[in-house]
Formats: sequence, structure tokens, C-alpha cells
Amino acid sequence: MSCSSLLGLCQYETNKLVRIQSVRLGSLKWSLNAAILLFICVMMLWNRKYQEFDLVVSSVTTKVKGVTEARLPGVGDMVWDVADYSGPSQDKNSFFVVTNVIVTKNQKQGKCPEVLCQFMLCKTDKDCERGAWDELSHGIQTGSCVKFDVLRKTCEVSAWCPIETKRSPPTPAVLAAAENFTVLIKNNIRFPAFNFIRRNILPKMNSAYLRSCQRANDSLCPIFRLGDMVREAGENFSKMAIEGGVIGILIKWDCNLDPFMQHCLPKYSFRRLDEKESNRTLYPGLNFRYAKYNMVNGVEERTLYKAFGIRFDVMVFGQAGKFSFIQLIIYIGSTLSYYALTTIFIDWLIGTSCYSAEVGQNYSEKKVESVQDNQKCVLCVSYVDENNIRLVKKSQKKSLQDMKPMSVLPREVNGESQTCPLKLLQTGQEAAVLCLLQPGVKVDEDARPPLTCNPELKQKPRRPVWCKCGCCSPSSLPWEELCCRQSDGVCITSSPLFEQLMLRRSLLEAVLLYQDPLSPPADRGQTSDLRHCAYRQYISWRFGVPPTDTHPVIPSCCIWRVREKFPSPDGQYSGFTPVRMVPMEASADGKL
Repeated sequence: MSCSSLLGLCQYETNKLVRIQSVRLGSLKWSLNAAILLFICVMMLWNRKYQEFDLVVSSVTTKVKGVTEARLPGVGDMVWDVADYSGPSQDKNSFFVVTNVIVTKNQKQGKCPEVLCQFMLCKTDKDCERGAWDELSHGIQTGSCVKFDVLRKTCEVSAWCPIETKRSPPTPAVLAAAENFTVLIKNNIRFPAFNFIRRNILPKMNSAYLRSCQRANDSLCPIFRLGDMVREAGENFSKMAIEGGVIGILIKWDCNLDPFMQHCLPKYSFRRLDEKESNRTLYPGLNFRYAKYNMVNGVEERTLYKAFGIRFDVMVFGQAGKFSFIQLIIYIGSTLSYYALTTIFIDWLIGTSCYSAEVGQNYSEKKVESVQDNQKCVLCVSYVDENNIRLVKKSQKKSLQDMKPMSVLPREVNGESQTCPLKLLQTGQEAAVLCLLQPGVKVDEDARPPLTCNPELKQKPRRPVWCKCGCCSPSSLPWEELCCRQSDGVCITSSPLFEQLMLRRSLLEAVLLYQDPLSPPADRGQTSDLRHCAYRQYISWRFGVPPTDTHPVIPSCCIWRVREKFPSPDGQYSGFTPVRMVPMEASADGKL
């Protein structure tokens, strides 16, 4: 690795800043920064972004209490306690309460007609298949077609007879009094990351408190009335008890474990989890079957219960947070980018009509620096028969004369558009000095060339195809194939004004002296300075102030006319070589 490569690594690069001295912009900047800072602080405190969080690990146990007496159709009055209505345990975090029931008594193993069903109707034994069974059957077909009633027959099945026939649950619900049952929910939680343990039965809650607490007065009471939970879920217990359903009990733990702000208490909420509209579901509500068996005269019998009820699912979720310096640093680092919104907004404000156009232009010039790529080098072309400047991309193959312009701009000097070429020379101290040094020079104010060609100018022996004035010389470089005219006509080199501005030696010497007053008189044998000065004169005359990052191109006829007047001793010329990001001084120094 070279020494220069090693030195290149030992560098530091930073962004360029533009400082605008403005009370309005400064006040706006600090106001926006203060608003952003306030927003960041509020969000940090509100969402506790300065804390490290851990999710809850939970266990739940429940205990339902309540006794009621209900009359069952075909059975009579019956007392129901926890063992009767609690149903089977389906999940460790849920409990079931029976609210309605259909009873089928005295069932025995035997043969009996299947219940009425479209698929079980028959006329002869051929309509019944021995040993057949499907999901709608209550038993296994024997192959016989027997009477169900006076008019209809169904296939006979081996099953518990008589078969359950009633399908719709009683209305109102048999155990509608379950609304007043209560349940004690015990919830133990743990946050492993912080080794923190807590339960919803707080230390201050003793047995006397649990016997008397009510959620209407104390939101932390762990004993819940079933009817209240259904009501808080937005449902009617009497209607829901007919077909059953599922209620979710949500326990949320949002804990702050910081020493001075410690807070860790549960919040309870309730919602219905199943589809409540029966006409939108194929199997509405919630039900299951169970049986009670006994022996009668040596024969086993059973009573079948189809129980409808409400299942309560207890769902625990939450998190605990504790101060963490690392999380605070991460949050601060992630919010620093918000301050870029101030810069974006003020930049937009300056660039729009809402602010001063002069300030916006000056700011843009100071902050933005355009860079052209080598393949996208932009050349600046000015024709004598047009009052505009053309911007053309450099091409390696096509003649510059035939290139279509990217854009067409007016000529400008000192920020003002100019249509008269002479006015470009009549601005600034240089024009004043030239007028004093050349008091006898009189030129026509009209910049257009005369209709007759300069008789002293010799026509070139071979006219290129792209030449319009007849005075250009062939070139092997496409970007040097440029004429002074866009259409056929008289060459600009035949104009007396061209003779006075670009070929008059005394004028060029005065310009060189104006640029460097202490320089010795130019040697008449060395004409390169005069030739380059003539090129600069042409650029000032025909281009004024060329657009930024563009390269003004002098027509071939003008270049060769200047070379004839101020030739190189060895006959060698460097030619025009546009490069990327050449300063305007370099592009105008005449190195053609």
C-alpha cells in the first residue's frame, strides 16, 4: 500500500453548514426544537421508554359458589349445587356453569326407531342398511324399517332407548338463577427477569374483607358475580343462558417496579368471545351431554342431560418495567433524528414563496453545489442568429452543430437577461477603461453582422457539412464542430464589431493591462496571451455570464479567424477539451 493511500485513511470528513443570520428563522428553529423536545419527553414518560420490560407468567384457579332450586320438565323440582352445574373441567384457566338443560329419563340399551330425520325416513327394510351409522345417528341401524308414529316410519337402531327427541332448549332457561352465583378468581403472577411475584389477592385482603367486598365499591375485589361479568361484557344474562356462550375475563397487569413509582395492581375487563347471533352460526351457543346411571331390577338405566351453559375463560396478560440506563440511551439515540424535521421544514420554507425569494436563492447557491459527470458534460452554445443560449450534452459521436439542446436560456449578465450583445460589454469597470483607452472606437449598436462578408477574410478551401457560414474548418472532434449560425447566412467574423472586439491588438493589450496593471508590455512575438484574451472577449460578448457548470464553446470560424490574426509560432494549438467541474475562469481562459 502506497504512502498516499495510508494518508488518505487519516482524514475526517464533515458536512458543510450554511449559517443564516435571521431572527425569524432562528426563533422558528428553536421553537420547533423545543416542541420536538417536549414531545420526546412526554412520550418517554407516557410509554416508559426508559425502562426494561418483562412479560408476565401466570397461573389461575377458580372457585364457584351458589345453590338454586329448579323445576325440570318430566323430573320435578331439583336442587342444584356446584357439583351439578359446574360441569367437566375443560381447561386450567376456565370454568363452566350450567344455565339450561334438556333431560331424557329412563334410557335403556335396546332397539327403537330413530328420530325423525330426512336421511332416516324409510318405507321398506331395503331403505335401511344393517350396521350403518353417521354423525347424525343415535345408534347403529339394524336393517329394519319400523313405525315412528301413525304416518311415518324410520330405520330401527340399536341405542339407548328412548332416544332424545327434543332439540330446542327451554325458554326461559331452567337455571336462570345462576346469574347470582359468584366465583373467586385467584391469580398468581411472576416476572422472571426481575424475580417479582404477586397475586391478585393482596396482603391487606383478609377473610372478612373477602366475605363482604363487592366490585361495585372496590375494583380490586377478586370475587365476581356471574351476572355482573356478563353485563360488563355488554350482554344480557337471561338471553345468553338459554343457549350458552363464552365470556372472556381479561386480567391486565401493567406494573412499574421502580422504587419511587412502584405500582402493580390488576385491572379486570370482560367481553364475549363467541358469535352471539344464532341465525349467523350453524351451532349456536355452548352445550354438552352427560348422564347419571343407576340399576333398576338388575337392568342398567340412565338419565341423559343435555346441558347448556356459559364458559368463562380467564386470560392474563401484562408486563412489568424497571429503569434501565441502556434503554434510556437507546431511546435518546433513536429520537435524535426527529430534530432533522426542523431542518427539513425550514429548508422547505426558504425554498417556497412563503419566504423571501432573494434569501432562498442565496441560500440555495451557498448550500447546493452541482457536479456534472464526465458523460453528462454540458456545453453552452450561442448562435449569432438567435438571442438565446443553448445547453447541449457533450457527445463523442455526433456533431455539436446537430445536437438537440437540453434547454434554451436567455443570456444573462449580473443576474439580468440581456438581448443586446453590446450591453454585455458595457457593464463594469472593464468596459469603462476600454472606452477611455479607445476613445475613437465607434461601433454599431446593432449586434447583427452586416450582409456583406469581410473582404479580408479568406474562405476555407473545404467547407464542412455542418458549417452554415462558409468560414469553418473541419475538425476530428465532434464538440469542436460548431458554426456561428444555426441557419445559412453571413459569418459573424465579417462583422466590424468582431474586428474591433477580438482582433484589434491595442484593445486586447488594454484588456490585459487592465487585468494586471503592473505587468510589462506583451512581447509582440508571443501572441498566445492576445489569442486567449480574444477568446475571453468572445465569451463575454456572446455568452455574458454562462450558466453554472457549463462550458461555453466558441464557433470554429471565430477560432480560426483569431488564430490567423494571432498564430502560434509552431503551428500547434491545444484545442477545446471540456472536463467535469471546470471553474468559470478556467473555461474562459482561452485554452482551446
